[in-house]
Formats: sequence, C-alpha cells, structure tokens
Amino acid sequence: MSYRIAYISPEIVPFAKTGGLADVAGALPLALAEMGHKVKVFMPLYKQVDIGKFGILAHKTSLKVSVAGRNESFDLLNLSDQDSGCEFIFIRMDKYFDRDGLYVDPETTKDWADNDERFIAFSKAVLESLKVLEFKPDIIHCNDWQSGLIPAYLKCSDSSNKSDYGTGFFAGTKTVLTIHNLAYQGLFPETTFAKLGIDASHWYPASGFEYYGKVSFLKAAIVHADIINTVSEKYAEEIQSSNEYGYGLEGVLKDRAADLFGVINGIDYKIWDPATDELIKANYKPEKLDNKTKNKNELRRRSKLPMSRRDIPLIGMISRLADQKGFDLFEQVADQLFEMDIQMVILGNGDGKYHVMLSELIEKYPKKLAVNLAFNNELAHLIEAGSDMFLMPSRYEPCGLNQLYSLKYGTVPIVRETGGLADTITNCNPAKGTGTGFVFKNYNAIEMLNTVRFAVEVYKNKKIWLQLIQNGMAQDFSWGNSAKKYQELYDKAKAK
Repeated sequence: MSYRIAYISPEIVPFAKTGGLADVAGALPLALAEMGHKVKVFMPLYKQVDIGKFGILAHKTSLKVSVAGRNESFDLLNLSDQDSGCEFIFIRMDKYFDRDGLYVDPETTKDWADNDERFIAFSKAVLESLKVLEFKPDIIHCNDWQSGLIPAYLKCSDSSNKSDYGTGFFAGTKTVLTIHNLAYQGLFPETTFAKLGIDASHWYPASGFEYYGKVSFLKAAIVHADIINTVSEKYAEEIQSSNEYGYGLEGVLKDRAADLFGVINGIDYKIWDPATDELIKANYKPEKLDNKTKNKNELRRRSKLPMSRRDIPLIGMISRLADQKGFDLFEQVADQLFEMDIQMVILGNGDGKYHVMLSELIEKYPKKLAVNLAFNNELAHLIEAGSDMFLMPSRYEPCGLNQLYSLKYGTVPIVRETGGLADTITNCNPAKGTGTGFVFKNYNAIEMLNTVRFAVEVYKNKKIWLQLIQNGMAQDFSWGNSAKKYQELYDKAKAK
C-alpha cells in the first residue's frame, strides 16, 4: 500500500547537518519514494543552506502562522529529486532561521534563547503548508523534539477555539515519531506553554506537556504520537529501563510500550562503498582485498605515522569527543593501550578536556597516535578504508552509523554492547569463524582494554581475520531494508 507521507526534520543532508539525524533525513525519504510512496520533506531554510548551489526555487509566499499570539510570515521554497520523485520543502522564516548555527548561538555556545518560538513556528508552518499545498498526508513522520509539537497539535484543542488541526483537513492523518537521541528533549520554561496556542486545560502536573515544571516538546510528541520508534531495537528497550537511558521519560515511554518500536538506520551504499568510493586511495571488494593495504599505508602517511615493517593493526575512531562516546574509558587505560603493538588514528572534536588529553598523548606516543580535531569528510572515508579495526566504546548509542560503514569497508568494529551497536555487531568466535566484530558488555575501561587485546591477538591469525572481514562485508544495512520496516510502522499507525 502506498501512502502520502510528510516527513519532518530540522536538518537534512546535504543541506544542513549537526548529527546523524541529517543523514537519516537525507536518505530515508528517498528510499520511501522509490518504494512508491508520495513523499514531501520539510525543513527550515537556515542561513547556511546554499539555495543557488542546490537549485532551490521559490514556491509559495506570504503565508502566516500564529506564534505567541503574533502573526509571523513565512515563504515556501522547494526542490524535487528527479530520481525518486521526492520533494523537499523549505520553510523560510528569516526572523527565526536566518542566523549562524542551527540550534546553538556560535558566539555564546548556548542554545538560542528563542528556540521554543523557532520550532513552534516551524511546526505550525508545516501544518499550514500542507493545507496550502493541498497535500493531505496519511502519515506525518516527525523527528526529535524540534518537530515534536506536531502530534500534539493534531490531538489537542486550540486556545482560540478558531481552529483544530485534528479535524477537517487532517482528519485521519496519523503521526509517527522517531527518537534519534533521547538526551535532547526540547525543554523550556513553563511560560512557553502560553506561546503554543494550545488550550490551557492541557497544562497541569504530569500532563502530556509538563516535565518537572518545564515544557517538554519531546514528551508532548511521545504522549501524542500514534506510533513511536527509536533507531535500534536495543535502544527502544534501554530507554524504558532506567533514568540512565530514559532521562526521566522512562515511565512515559513504558506507558507507550505497545506503540514503541526499534528500527535500525540504514546507510547509503552509493556514498559508502569501498568498491566505488572516490575519496579513498584505492578501491577494493570482498573477493579482492589487496587494495585495502594501500589505503592503510596512505592513512599512515597522511597521519604522519611511521610505516612499520611488522604488520601491526591500525585502529580508527571517528567520534564526538565526549563521555557518551567512551572517551572517559579511553582516558583511564590509554597508557596500557599504547603499550600494545598498535597504531591509532582519531578524527573528531568535542569536549575541551579530551582535546587536551589527546594532545598530551600525541606528545607521549608520536609513533602510535595521530589525531585530527577538525572534522574532515575525506579523511573519514580514508579512516574507514585504511583501518584494520574501528573502536566505538559508547556509554549509550541509539543506533550508530560508523560501525555500519566499518562493516562495509572490511574494518572490524570493537564496540560496547549497547543500543544499535548491540543490534548490528555479533561477537567474534575464532573457533567457529563466526561474528562480525568484538563486543564487550559492561561500561568498564578494563573490559574495553581486554577486548582490544583479544582483537589484536585474533588479528595475528590471517585466516580467521579474513573470515571476520568477509562476514562483515556480507552484511546488508541498506536503506531499502529499513524503509520496509518504516512502512510496517505506517501500517500500524493507520490501523489505530
């Protein structure tokens, strides 16, 4: 069955990106359109979006929405993907989006003070745009807190009693919410509720909007969406289990357990495939892996790591430098790690304390460690192609993408058993020749260290290592598979 789908995201590759959500929003709608669904994708027109480069065209002008009791104007621009038929709609509201930084003021490094109004405006503009475009969706697919008010607007009465999105044009429209990272909830002062334009009867302790005295856009989405999913089955379980994963919303999520599912993200093999990747030194395939060594040597050359006559493993990391990503574990055992006969390349930036830590480690181990603290897409591809192993010791990981890239590039993942890492990587059993990587269970530095030691030992047996590489490269995490699972969620939503 084909659906009319409005896909809503605050960021989309290649137009604007701060994290993995943008990658998903740039790929899943295209896969859905290729399956025969009619898809329109909505995003704010940020200052950084290059209209000329992408050929984005003016579409509708002089539209209005009410925000905090004021009428705010907006325009629509659009771009059609010729291959899939998917249409991208950009909401232009210069008052709110013509500024540097998607969610954070780059000068203060703090969230924009009017983020509540910005995404109230965006959510309402999406709904008004659908009416103006006469596109009555079967499904509105929302992502994270920035579009979390949309399910609430469809279910809750309006304070003016002049309009109710849940009836009329949107009667029968169902909503699906994807939570990419529960740590980001869209929390605002109680005074924000009056700005929403929703009747005051919906504001009370423990209501669908109230979170410890604040307004939570994400809680509003969780309570009011017809179907909820996270980006892995394991993470869907974890966020119901404890405050560590649920960030205070675990009870609300448990109440919605019957409507909460996990769907692993896909990856775009047109971009991430060592057989065709133009950003790496030499292309290679599972049946002919010789050129992987050329990428390893190129990575060492660029990283100024010495070429060893011995065949020692090169470990890659591409990550935000943060506790969540396991850098506190790394710090605890760094000296023991570099006692091993290994080399390591790290790409990423983040917490200043880890910038300092890594700088000190480079001084101490210049022949074993190279670090690039500014993100570089070309280097990211080369790290995936040139590394022997890829380390992801995350405290929590809703899905993760780099372990999926690593599998495709024959780079064996070393991961902690959490979220999407647990769902996508199976532990190596050298005796049986099974597994796709190395997995440690507890968030513990010594356990991580011992798992790396085990991987380094297995690496010495080239027959087993080749089998491990080929097991990984045979995995299929294409978006087509994920899109089919999202269609099943849409079926569930429509049946409610």
